[in-house]
Amino acid sequence: MKISLQAELGDFQNRRTIYTFALKMSFLAVMLSSAAIAVLLPLLDLLGMLPVSLAQAVVYGVALSWLVGWTVSGTLALLAGNAMHQLSVSRAQFEQLSRTDTLSGLLNRRAFTKALDDVRDGACLAIFDVDRFKAINDRFGHACGDAVIVAVSSALASSFGDGSVAARLGGEEFGAIVVGALQEERVAQVRLVCAQLAELPIVVDGCAVNITVSAGIAEFAEGRTKEAVYSAADKALYLAKALGRNRVVHEDEGLHHKRRRQLAEKSQSAQAIEIDYATVVKNAG
Repeated sequence: MKISLQAELGDFQNRRTIYTFALKMSFLAVMLSSAAIAVLLPLLDLLGMLPVSLAQAVVYGVALSWLVGWTVSGTLALLAGNAMHQLSVSRAQFEQLSRTDTLSGLLNRRAFTKALDDVRDGACLAIFDVDRFKAINDRFGHACGDAVIVAVSSALASSFGDGSVAARLGGEEFGAIVVGALQEERVAQVRLVCAQLAELPIVVDGCAVNITVSAGIAEFAEGRTKEAVYSAADKALYLAKALGRNRVVHEDEGLHHKRRRQLAEKSQSAQAIEIDYATVVKNAG
């Protein structure tokens, strides 16, 4: 009988697996001991070393192998199974802690960065930042700041659909992979969660604090690296802050602003050239 311990280890968080493992190991031990008896007793009988007949020796041997072997091997297997159960649970807890931000309960930056590798088309990256968070900490204290982090985390964790992922990237900055069929739907989801947070007073230690959140959005696309998407979302967030905070800016809007700025600069340059030309003509006259 072949027992794959590697296959069993994956299920050792379930205690039922321990008993199944112990049962299999006990049965295997008894079968091996019975096979050994079947081989050794005839040899001992030929050598005249059996104090009883071969038939009696076989009966005694099989009975003892089941009684002693089953009990001993079963006990040892249970002990080993419980030890592996504890190891498996500890490993799972460690893995969870290594991927989770302690305060928010969301993924941490390392786990979120890894999740970005698996994103395909039909998704966007949104980076959120709580506006004037330092002022909240300074005015109301760090307990209130922590309550703000928890409230924002709860909103992000519950506001997006299946396949979406939210994380705390550090401090008052959060990230979300928002999955949806249409770009407009994804942007609308981000705008909605920001609007809900702006209308939600956060009460802690008898104080009610109102917050606003700014966000920048960039789209995933075939051939576009996660670094490029992250950089675009970060720039969109910077623009949202520069435009007065409490707003959501998509990377396309950032391109429009950049284009308008370029056109304005060209217009200013053209006006300067016209002025210089007019000055030259006037002086020449």
